[in-house]
Formats: sequence, structure tokens, C-alpha cells
Amino acid sequence: MVRATVIGSGPNGLAAAVALARAGYAVEVLEAAETVGGGVRTLEGPLPGYRYDVCSAVHPAALTSPFFRAFGMADLVDWIRPEISYAHPLDGGRAGIAWRDLERTAEGLGVDARAWNALLRPLVRRLDEVVEFTGGTMLRVPRHPVTGIRFGVRMLEQGSPLGPRAFRTDEANALLAGVLAHAATPLPSPSSAAAGLLLAAQAHGAWGWAYPRGGAQRIADALQDDLEAHGGGIRTGEQVGDLADLDWGDPARGDLLVLNCSPRLALTHPDIPSAYAQALTRYRYGPAAAKVDFALSGPVPWANERVAQSPTVHVGGTRAEIAASENAVARGAVSDRPYVLAVQPSVLDGTRAPDGAAALWAYIHVPLGSDLDPTELVIRQVERFAPGFRDVILGSHAVAASGREALNPSEIGGDIFGGSFSMAQAFRRPVVSATPWRTPMRGVYLASASTPPGPGVNGMAGWHAARTALADAGTPASLEDLFASSLA
Repeated sequence: MVRATVIGSGPNGLAAAVALARAGYAVEVLEAAETVGGGVRTLEGPLPGYRYDVCSAVHPAALTSPFFRAFGMADLVDWIRPEISYAHPLDGGRAGIAWRDLERTAEGLGVDARAWNALLRPLVRRLDEVVEFTGGTMLRVPRHPVTGIRFGVRMLEQGSPLGPRAFRTDEANALLAGVLAHAATPLPSPSSAAAGLLLAAQAHGAWGWAYPRGGAQRIADALQDDLEAHGGGIRTGEQVGDLADLDWGDPARGDLLVLNCSPRLALTHPDIPSAYAQALTRYRYGPAAAKVDFALSGPVPWANERVAQSPTVHVGGTRAEIAASENAVARGAVSDRPYVLAVQPSVLDGTRAPDGAAALWAYIHVPLGSDLDPTELVIRQVERFAPGFRDVILGSHAVAASGREALNPSEIGGDIFGGSFSMAQAFRRPVVSATPWRTPMRGVYLASASTPPGPGVNGMAGWHAARTALADAGTPASLEDLFASSLA
């Protein structure tokens, strides 16, 4: 039986492993950490009884992902589907609320109701086509060109200084700015608009911004169970620093090596062509994330009661303030009022904190490799919209960007996105190619967020890598071929 060795057990690595195991390969996954999951691990802390996600906490892309839909992830994990996908507090107790119900969201925006609907309704109605359009390499003709044009026109508008002019209220502008800022790029920019529009459309889709009861680890557990059911295995505590030292089989007989990690590891392959090595060396990382987890004696005392009901909260004030924060990071600085991406999972998941208590997960964007402890900046920003927040903090645990690589070697300098999310790197991720998952080295494939479609818990980079490898081996397979029982 031919072998497949996968380095890294993040969702993309496990997706590739599952696909290859189902296709008949003897699969072994090597994971540097002592637990499986990469960016979807869930650990205890900062106090006993509190459970926090190491990286990703809420998963807008998971249940719209073609791979996870074929896999049956919706039925294998207990998903929480919040009525409010995300909230955005503003000064004076005001807030923008993104309900899963698009119409309800628009109604709450008053004079901006029509503009919000005009921007997002066409994308929400064709969400599957939007996901397909954004779910692979940019170097291909879209199967649904009308949807691609609709998405592109909106991306260009919201990625330019004209974007804020589409709305008249702070609430609508802030709601959109909060999702644009997920991309950790200068604002405005086409790349931030592309990421933000997809997230906003998913917020109003059938699943909204869902997350697993018990933590993101449940996603990795479901994939691991399937891998093992099909004969595959995982070895934890296996740090791979040099491919020349790795016995991964014989590529001449069809054995495969799949890298769910930074493409930098490919530079250690003894047969790497110099042109490919130079291309990987030019690939850029950053900005990064600095994260803090809070153990709270009770819920966050948000001034707006709707914000208190939302698992995901974008903290940062107006659209102009968020742009100033993200642009400061692009210049190598951190704003005194940073954009904070916060998740309070215990709002709807009682497994995440002791009875009556609450958990809060939060990060800010910082320059690559920053040593900044974000705790005080996050506290001050949350207190701005939740007076008394400091008083409910029992404990906290922070990880600076410079410390994230020790938790997950794929996060170079604390970059949780697998490389900067610029338009140039949307086409060059990590190289310019119609099949960037294939390397020039025989039998070696890339399957991480450093390949299309980029960041997000959706398994698609892993599936693209596995599908490319199977096609190269002369045994092409579709999702329908591999997951017929799940799709039935």
C-alpha cells in the first residue's frame, strides 16, 4: 500500500489525511504539539474549569465549506448557531447587531436598511456560489461568472475610499468595518473587502457564525476519528525541522508528503529547485495576533444588552477608528485603541466556564514578531463599552505574537493567517500557479493557509492538495467519490 505522510494536524492537514486515507493510502500524520488540531485545539485555562480555543474560536466558513459539507461535519459536531452572528458596540450604549436574519439586521439599521440589503442580499442568496468563487485559486475562470462579477464590484467599492459613503449611520459602517478588519490588512483595501464581504454574507447564511459546543477541538476530533476509522494514524510530539531527515517513503512508487505547515519547511527538501526556493523566500508573513483569554466571575457587563447576547463581538468603535487601528499595525505600530476581535463562547455554551462564570477570548493585530502583552489594551477597550469589566476578571493568560510560534510552528512570527493577506499574495500563495498545492518536488504537496483559499477553518486547502495528489497519481477522486455515504 502506498504511503502518505502529513506534517501538521490542523484542519487542512487532517482534511488531506482523511481524503487520502479514504482513497486507499496508508496515512500517518506527524504533529509537533502533544495534542491534535493545530489552530483548532481547545485547552483548559486560564483557571481550572475554563476552556479556551488556542486560535480559531468561531467558524463562519466551516459549514459552508464544500469539503466539510461532504464530510458531514454538520452532523458529527454539536454546532451552536447564534441568532446574532456578531455585534459591534459603539459609544453611548449604541451598537450594530448582525442578526443571522438579514432582514432583521437591515431593519435595525434604519435609514441604511436598503443599502445593507443591496450590498449583501445578492451574495447571501448565492452564498454557495460565492464560497466556490472564493474557495480556490484566483487563476481560474469562475463557474458562476455573474456571482463573481457581483462580488468583485462590491469588493472594489468597499475596498476603496468610496466604501463608507454607502452608509449614513455609524452602526452600518461599524458592522461592515468589523468584518473587513478580520483580514489584518490596511483599510480600505480590496483584500480586506474580499474577506469581509464573504464573512458578512456567511453571517446572514443558514448557519451564520456557528461554533462547536465544547470548543474548536471538536472539529479536529471528528476528523481524527474518521482518519483512524480508515486505517490512518497520528503521532504527536513529532517536530519536523528538516525534510532531509524525514523518512516519508519512496516518491517513485507513489508515496506522498503533504505539508500542513509553513512553506518554509519545503526549503529544507534536498531536491528543491532554486527558482521555487526563491519564490518561497519572497513569500511574506504578517501582521500577527496577540491574544488574551480571560476567566470571568460573570458575564461581560456590556452597556448594550444585545451585545451581551452575541458570542462574537468586534470592539473598536467607529469605522474610522478601526481603519486607524489597522493602518497603524501596517506601519509597524499598535494603536492605543486597537481593534479587538472578542468571543464570549459561554454566552451559549455552558461547557466553557463554571456555572455563573464566563469566558472571554480576544486578540488584537500587532506587527510580526511583536512582544507586546495585549492584556491592558484589551481591558481598556472592552471597559469602554462594558463599564466594570475589570471588576469581573478573575484571571487571564496572554500570548504575545512572538510566543505563538511555540504553540503552533505554522504561525511564523505570530501570523495566524499563513501569510499576509494582500491582493498580490491572493495570486501568489505561496507561488503564482494554477495548482499552487503542487510543488516541483516529486510527491510533495502544500496544504496549509499559505495556499488557496487562505485562512479559515474549512479544510479546503487540504482537500485541494489531496485532490491534486490523487490526480497526479492517475486516480482522480471527487468529494462525491470519497464521501458518498456522508452525502447520502
